[in-house]
Amino acid sequence: MTTGKPYSGPRGLVFGIDVGTTYSGISYSILEPGQVPQIHQITRFPGQQDVGGDSKIPTAIYYDLGGIIRAEGAETMLAACVEQAEEDGWEHAQWFKLHLRPTVSGPELPPLPHRKTATSVLADFLRYLFECAKKFIRETHTEALWASLKHNIQFVMAHPNGWQGKQQSQMRDAAVVAGLIPHSDAGHQRLRFVTEGEASLHFCIRNGLGTQAIDSGKGVVVVDAGGGTIDLSSYRQIQRSDGYKEYEEIAPAQCLFQGSIYVTQRAREYVEGNTKYAADIDHIAQIFDTSAKLSFRGEEFAFVKFGTKRDQDPKLNIRNGQLKIPGSDVKKLFEPSISAVVDAVREQCISAVGGSATVSSVFLVGGFAANDWLFSELKSRLESLTRLDVTRPDARLNKAVADGAVSFYIDHHVSVRVARFTYGMKCSEPYNAMNNEHLTRLVSRYQGVSGEWLIPGRFSAILNRKMQVRETKEFRESYNRRSSNLALLDHFSTELYIYTGGGDPQWLDVDPVCRIEANTSGLTKYPTYRPKVPNSTYYELKFDVILSFGLTELKAQIAWVENGVEKR
Repeated sequence: MTTGKPYSGPRGLVFGIDVGTTYSGISYSILEPGQVPQIHQITRFPGQQDVGGDSKIPTAIYYDLGGIIRAEGAETMLAACVEQAEEDGWEHAQWFKLHLRPTVSGPELPPLPHRKTATSVLADFLRYLFECAKKFIRETHTEALWASLKHNIQFVMAHPNGWQGKQQSQMRDAAVVAGLIPHSDAGHQRLRFVTEGEASLHFCIRNGLGTQAIDSGKGVVVVDAGGGTIDLSSYRQIQRSDGYKEYEEIAPAQCLFQGSIYVTQRAREYVEGNTKYAADIDHIAQIFDTSAKLSFRGEEFAFVKFGTKRDQDPKLNIRNGQLKIPGSDVKKLFEPSISAVVDAVREQCISAVGGSATVSSVFLVGGFAANDWLFSELKSRLESLTRLDVTRPDARLNKAVADGAVSFYIDHHVSVRVARFTYGMKCSEPYNAMNNEHLTRLVSRYQGVSGEWLIPGRFSAILNRKMQVRETKEFRESYNRRSSNLALLDHFSTELYIYTGGGDPQWLDVDPVCRIEANTSGLTKYPTYRPKVPNSTYYELKFDVILSFGLTELKAQIAWVENGVEKR
């Protein structure tokens, strides 16, 4: 494990939170100036079966019919809790993280409890994790330590690579409701976000995984295989002129909805179509999830022990309460996830800055990565197809994201990222009768206040997909807004758009990703006159739209010059 550098910031405490689709964890580090920070896990939660504790608990909550929380985390797996939930009709919230996801195709998700939203359930679970963390630190360290640090806590929340600004906003709202941070600018500054792919890279670096590959300057693809998503990110190490090593992202990150729950979902569909035990389908799927799926290594048969000796149906391969599934069928359940990862890794290599020759290794982390069949198939196929070296760490795979989120705050290895999408503005441009695109849009042509004929709906790119972006770099484009009514320019707003397709968009009609607003009442708007047209005064507001990635969040601003000074 890497030793790291002595911490130079203010004394405090940082939590790394990984709310996974099926399991969640929280790690922390006590930050003491001059000391090398160490990362620890919260390993004691209510309802845990193991005496030594575990760093992950089920991402689940039971609510009663009045919406009151009755059990959370490991407690939801206790036999007495499950029995009472069935008797009293409690509602089970699981996989709720995926209800935040951008619109994608895939299996139907379990419904949220009545009168609950994904954000409110997430807030309840965050509150639970934080309370467990507080109790753990006070018991493991001292009450005095907690008292001295509780007002200087930073949080880092990890999310899938495919999550965007909307999902980050919902997660921030949940953190406020949960009481992690106050709803203020200062409070918001105490919460940062990191993609699961980047968190996993930090985990790999801190744990010394693939040091030779990284130190060689070759690219590495980090595959974080989790319960709901499989996230892919590619990086390489670069050395600055001052000798300091940092990392740059070299391809657009990817997010596949092919995590381990989808293998279980396919198993459920397989059993539904092949057995008369429809009433036991939930139980059979759960047993497959916790036994046969985990232990499968390509054998001739997989066994799901779900019943008693009274359960017999030789035609359906059920004997003594045990379902026998041919290994060839089990492989088919894994196949969509395996082939999707292989295709995505190849795409990462092709898209990598410098070409596919720059990528030499694949690091497989995450809870799903512990599955031997998944690992052996990915290793075999990728090494034969792409000659990539595929490895997975010896350290506990399911703590990679929570530990990596803390390391992201402490070590901050990545300074260059690749834009996954194209961001820009929709605007109008002067009509040109020689432009075929304009002729096809002639019906939308209109005359502006300046008298000029314009074509609306033009997409003006500010930040292009696949562009490498340093944290400190800004992207800006200049625009103007004209109006014959001066008051309309006193409060200005505009919308930023995101284009998720490939290629260079020219004309499009998509939903805006955010709205940027500014008070421009103090800005002088100089009148302009249309020549030869009486009473045709109009006013023009000139402004720039500025985009920056910051850390892992997009930041958008309006800028204009007022009395010779730039305002934002």
